[in-house]
Amino acid sequence: MLRVEQFVIDEIYIPTARRKTLHPDTVRTLAEDILENGLTQPIMVRHDGKRFILVEGLHRLEACKWLGEKTVAGYRVQARRH
Repeated sequence: MLRVEQFVIDEIYIPTARRKTLHPDTVRTLAEDILENGLTQPIMVRHDGKRFILVEGLHRLEACKWLGEKTVAGYRVQARRH
């Protein structure tokens, strides 16, 4: 069972391909929702031995950054094995 952990936002690496999918309007809308309701769905990260890498939740992560948060709630998941 996954448990929610707190991750330092500045220590989460966002892959370049994922950055290209960022929509500023979505970030703004999510930031407003987070202010009103809190973060209801944690992000997902994986650890590659050196750093945490974002798996899911780019817009939620960016909304938390935009709000000035230093940490974000998330799940630590395992990398997929091919």
